Amino acid sequence: MERVDFLPPPAGADAALRDDVAERADAYAAVPLLNCLLREVAEPLPDPGARPVYRLPGGRLLRVRAGRRPAEPEVYAAGGWHRAGHTELVKLVAEELRRHTGLPNHELPTEMTDSRDAVAALLTARARATPPDDPYVRSEQSLLTGHTHHPAPKARGGGPHADWLPYAPETHARFPLALLAVREDTVVDEGDTTALDALGEAPPGYRMLPAHPWQLRLASAALAPAFADGRIVRLGTTGFPVWPTAAVRTVYAPEYLPGRDLFLKFSLDVRITNDIRRLWRHDLLRLRRTDTAVSEAFDVIGPPAAWLADRGHRTTDFAFEELAVVVRDGLRGRVLPGATPLLAAALVEGFPGNPLERTADPAAWWEAYLAAVVPPVLTAFADDGVVLEAHLQNTLVAVDAAGTPAQALFRDAEGVKLLPETSRAAGWERLVYCLVVNHLCEIAGALAEHHPGLDPWPAARRALARHDLPEIPALLASPTLPGKTNLLLRWTGADGADARYRPLPNPLREP
Repeated sequence: MERVDFLPPPAGADAALRDDVAERADAYAAVPLLNCLLREVAEPLPDPGARPVYRLPGGRLLRVRAGRRPAEPEVYAAGGWHRAGHTELVKLVAEELRRHTGLPNHELPTEMTDSRDAVAALLTARARATPPDDPYVRSEQSLLTGHTHHPAPKARGGGPHADWLPYAPETHARFPLALLAVREDTVVDEGDTTALDALGEAPPGYRMLPAHPWQLRLASAALAPAFADGRIVRLGTTGFPVWPTAAVRTVYAPEYLPGRDLFLKFSLDVRITNDIRRLWRHDLLRLRRTDTAVSEAFDVIGPPAAWLADRGHRTTDFAFEELAVVVRDGLRGRVLPGATPLLAAALVEGFPGNPLERTADPAAWWEAYLAAVVPPVLTAFADDGVVLEAHLQNTLVAVDAAGTPAQALFRDAEGVKLLPETSRAAGWERLVYCLVVNHLCEIAGALAEHHPGLDPWPAARRALARHDLPEIPALLASPTLPGKTNLLLRWTGADGADARYRPLPNPLREP
């Protein structure tokens, strides 16, 4: 049975919790939605004062509390400013996008509301849960806001909360995996999947295949015939729990075998941010080629940088995408001795013990961060034509005992692009968005917020200028950077992989 360590609430705590959750859920959900609205369709007015004012496409004025995370939205009407709660904000966004694009969209507003309601469910469950002792797992499970520039980052497909809440990283969930035996003549294997065979003992003529419990629930109707005719046999569950990571469908198994750990990535028919998180056939078929290219690049780059390889995948020919699982390297043997890996996105969101917040020398901390993260990404592009998707959720930063960044580890071959399959110009634009806009800008903003007076951009310019890439001078001189338009992408129904960018002011440019 799946298990989450929920503690019973203290006596009298339920009422206070309910009173607090609605307000906090509105606040968490408003931040990324406002970020999208202000970045993609709003026009900032001059002389913003303490609360910046923006003109929306329909002519209405919106003002927010200034800061790295906009909050407390107010709309000007009838001669005064009126606070917009989350429900009003969703309505406002939908009306403005219809004006801006000329297109209707009935799905996305519902998704925005689902995301807010999911946050409320997460807050309620999290208040009664036991945080993990492992700081790495704690960092993976810290993201209550999630993607900082997505209109509905916490939506979970609109299903009942009870279906997905036991598997949500934000609730500090842990649970065993379902173990299946799949008839051997139906198995599709590519790469090194031997780690799966150590999960249990399959009957003669069958192979082991783990499954995420939520995955099985979502695919139950499609898999029913295979269970009925014996192509799949249930074997119970793993003898150890796994921890869901920030990606939701990827789990970490620190107790896989004595002294060994691994990650497993599953297929979920659920929209999370821009995409249905199914392991699509076309992505699986290119996975080995992509991962091999990245692994070879990191072999040359060498330590301390590391790549968590997607070693292989296993599935069946009758449910190729529904039952697919990817085997990914664990952390042991890849993290520097004595260092603690942390999810980069968690450094921005914040969690107990966050070294970004408590460092006594933020300038030195930032120099160390840049030295760990930037060179591997640029070297892989320059020397091997590898475009890492080095955004906040695909990057781990290992810190030493003092909390200083010492190593970067990257993951997820599915998001990697290779030259010349992708043009150099398109690859560079994607690299700049992932590394600079989605990653370094967010870390720099959080660091400057916690350490007022620090200007992080001279060090960032120096870190980039050390690399002899022909694109670097133009990057440092450009007035703009490419900002991905997730709100417009979702509103217009574009494919999740079809990135579209809007120019953003470039903080790397010399003043």
